[in-house]
Amino acid sequence: MDSGRLKILLVEHDEPFARAVSGMLESAHDTVGSVVVADSLEGAVARLGEAEFDVILLEFFLPDGAGLLNIPVLRERAAHTPVVVFGAVDDEAFALEAVHAGAQDYLVKNQLNTRWLLRSIRYTLERHTAEMALVAAEEKYHGIFDHLVEGIFQTTPDGRYLMANAALARIYGYESPGELTQSLTDIGERLYVQPGRRDEFVRIIQEHDTLAGFESQVYRKDGSIIWISENCRAIRDAQGQLLYYEGTVEDISPQREAEAKLRDSEALYHSLVETLPQNIFRKNLQERFTFANQQFCRTLGRTLAEILGKTDFDFFPPEMAANFQRDDSRVVATGRSYDTVEGHQLPDGRKIYVQVVKTPLRGAYGQIIGLQGIFWDITAQKLAEEAVRKASAELAASREQLRVKNRQMEEDLRMASEIQLAMLPQQYPTLPRHAKPEESTFQFTHRYLPTGTVGGDFFSVTALSDTEVAVLICDVAGHGVRSALVTAMVRALREELRPFAHEPGQFLTKLNSDLIAILKHSGTPVLTTAFYLVADSETGTIRYANAAHPKPLHLQRAAGKVETLANVGKKNQPALGLFENAVFQTSQTTLAPGDLVMLFTDGLFEVQARDENLYTEAMLTTATRQRLQLPSVILFDELIAEIRGYSADGSFDDDVCLIGLDYAGRPRTKPG
Repeated sequence: MDSGRLKILLVEHDEPFARAVSGMLESAHDTVGSVVVADSLEGAVARLGEAEFDVILLEFFLPDGAGLLNIPVLRERAAHTPVVVFGAVDDEAFALEAVHAGAQDYLVKNQLNTRWLLRSIRYTLERHTAEMALVAAEEKYHGIFDHLVEGIFQTTPDGRYLMANAALARIYGYESPGELTQSLTDIGERLYVQPGRRDEFVRIIQEHDTLAGFESQVYRKDGSIIWISENCRAIRDAQGQLLYYEGTVEDISPQREAEAKLRDSEALYHSLVETLPQNIFRKNLQERFTFANQQFCRTLGRTLAEILGKTDFDFFPPEMAANFQRDDSRVVATGRSYDTVEGHQLPDGRKIYVQVVKTPLRGAYGQIIGLQGIFWDITAQKLAEEAVRKASAELAASREQLRVKNRQMEEDLRMASEIQLAMLPQQYPTLPRHAKPEESTFQFTHRYLPTGTVGGDFFSVTALSDTEVAVLICDVAGHGVRSALVTAMVRALREELRPFAHEPGQFLTKLNSDLIAILKHSGTPVLTTAFYLVADSETGTIRYANAAHPKPLHLQRAAGKVETLANVGKKNQPALGLFENAVFQTSQTTLAPGDLVMLFTDGLFEVQARDENLYTEAMLTTATRQRLQLPSVILFDELIAEIRGYSADGSFDDDVCLIGLDYAGRPRTKPG
């Protein structure tokens, strides 16, 4: 791409049409760098093998092609290059099929002109960039989520899985999370071995909202039984209603098995020493054996008679025997038990670990008369501990990776917030154009308070001429990334619709139809309210149109009144993005010197008090009337402070945007 200009591949067998399209593109030389034409599908594939392109413009009916199947053929060669399809048929269903096949847009040939073509390319690139960023973010998230060691789940209160990660599927013996969620539809009946265990789980959650270390036996897919430990919490909505349970699962079967073995060993010790698998012996103060159980005899390969009266030097290498007797001397000298783990290399090369416990033996009067020792092979346990340490290290590394990814996502959102704030007006226009700001006929004030990193509110203040200024305020449903993207579209459309900017009704009508055309392929409408006004500094007249937005307040300071700017027909008009053929009416009123028009989004008044009552528009009007004569800056700050004080937690639940237009009166001189 040359100096940021686009390189476009045009696939078209109709030579006159190809020349016409090339001419349209080349006329936009500041946007389009080069146009490469291929007259067949085979030629397009060859071109894609030779160079990279920013956009592919594809004729639907190619002689050597297969209709919609042409799209995946090209996407296979250029997976990250967006495709716009040309066709002769003006059919909405056919356009949807093209989009579903992988195209970004569908254009009808006989309706094509330079403006629509370039606009389609621009929107295609914007949508494609957003989609690629979203796909990359989702791939990163799922890569981390599915490679965690712990099982993660979300379940409904009645015992169905809403979500499970790959680790949980592995623990329960399923091939994939999808198979697990489809198969285990009744957790209480099909998962837990002990009847009523799920009921106990729910009871604890209901009492405490959290649960930790909840150990249970469960069935795996193949019918085998394992032990698990669960940590869980209840997820509730803003009203405290239970939505679902969310938690983690750890397979603790090895630990439980080790605990069971230890309990068995202790029981056997107290019943009959001779049948123990552990090696037990006793020695006197001269380091000679006075007792050995059958296990110890088998370990040495000697009979009891062959062991009694002998020392370690009779059975072990000198260095090993000396170490054993050094430990014995410590026990006799201190009168305290000695516990250690010894590692030994066997003749066949295997490494084994032996747990050794030595305790002093005392006579009738408490004097030390020797010692008792017990040792057993703990190689399996040591290997298991090493495996647990390794797994813990891997888990720590996974968590660190997750922390780094979260930090990157936070940085991305912070950058998005900075970009969104940069989209808002950085300075206001003056009327007349060359007047000093303090001498402008209209003075502007605004407050913008997003609840999240990025918001769904947007406003603009634009001079239309030396005597007219336009103010647009809009509120996209929600306040996350999706809403922020729609506000960016509205901002782009506002610039494109400047020819309609002088007539508010026409402006909102055109904005609505263009917004629907952009978003109709997303699957669901995006509710957007908007209010648009044009104010004339010569006459004090304002013309406005409303798309389901909260009615602005008209503060008539000289008359001591506060009224709403109602529609001329006294009927509310629909929000943007809902009805394709909606037509918006223009209303009109006149400002007197000193008047203020206050525009705002519903986040300003839809806050909830501790008693769950809402702050209403009527309350906002009353609070404004009480401060009617205050300067706009002070008025806005006091309103925000009052509403914060009314809120249960001192904050707003939704994005807040507040704009004021003060009218100083007709300028003293007309602009020259």
